Amino acid sequence: MKALFLAGGKGTRLKPLTDDIPKSMVPVMNKPLLERSMENLIRYGIRDIVLSVGYKSEYIQDYFGNGHRLGLNIEYVFENSPLGTGGAIRNSRQFCNDTFVVMNADILCDINIAELIGYHSSKAADVTIAAVEVSNPSAYGMIETDENGYAAAFIEKPKPEEVTSHFINAGIYIFEPHILNEIPTDGIVSIERDTFPALLRKNMKIAIYKGGSYWIDIGTPEKYLKAHEDIMSGKCHLAGVDFGHLNIVKSASSFIDETAQINGPVFIGNNVQIGAHTTIGPYAVIGDNANILHDSSIIESILWDHVRIGSYGEVNGSVVTSDCHVKRKSVHRDMAFTKSVNLAW
Repeated sequence: MKALFLAGGKGTRLKPLTDDIPKSMVPVMNKPLLERSMENLIRYGIRDIVLSVGYKSEYIQDYFGNGHRLGLNIEYVFENSPLGTGGAIRNSRQFCNDTFVVMNADILCDINIAELIGYHSSKAADVTIAAVEVSNPSAYGMIETDENGYAAAFIEKPKPEEVTSHFINAGIYIFEPHILNEIPTDGIVSIERDTFPALLRKNMKIAIYKGGSYWIDIGTPEKYLKAHEDIMSGKCHLAGVDFGHLNIVKSASSFIDETAQINGPVFIGNNVQIGAHTTIGPYAVIGDNANILHDSSIIESILWDHVRIGSYGEVNGSVVTSDCHVKRKSVHRDMAFTKSVNLAW
């Protein structure tokens, strides 16, 4: 079975983290979000991937190539202008001749894809939507289901008094290929607001899978930080990431001064240098080739690759993107910044 990732968005709400890279490529525990999602599919035997790309697509292509490095076969579909989620799926029809998986590329989840596919088959559905339960569906689109587990109604951003269900669209689907014929060929099409309601009006079977796995839309810097906190606290499980009883993941190629204080959970990448009397963690992620000078602290924060933290510097509740140099004795709390910000020595 093939999986189609919708990776064409600009990630406007995630700025400044997406100033230089696509939203789907922000690192999650030192690997691109998109790669983490692919690793989850590999666990279930899915190795044929189609990427629908648009914004800064060259970044995605340069990183993944044909996918063989990861044991995958990757093909690309390009959006020359935004097509919407439905339009992007329709634009990929040349690669989707059999039942296929569709995933938004800006979500982090550990959904059991095998269970989802099995549920789709058991319901003899035209489409199956993975749904997630949230406390406030008013910020999303509510899904009402009938007694047999099929969609009965889609209600976008219901008012509090209109809430009859707490399940929302998780952005993960199983499609039968004939559904592509139901998506208009012109203009921007939303699969959520346009296509799914239209399928209901035609009495097509839309099954709703309520598998209950971890799910988050990494749509803002706050949610990006929250996703890492959830991974480190064990709420979300990533392939190949195990914090163990010490609550620390550390590359053997990294150096930590014996006077440094490491408070797990902490993730430390490759070739990291951590100086004397530093404090790292809890809930800290240190990317590859970072250099953290003496008497500095990194708490509840994420550093990307090639970050340098000056001596006595403090980073708390923040995201520091690749190649940033943070000033000596500077303090940064509850913010996200890139090398375009004047943080150099």
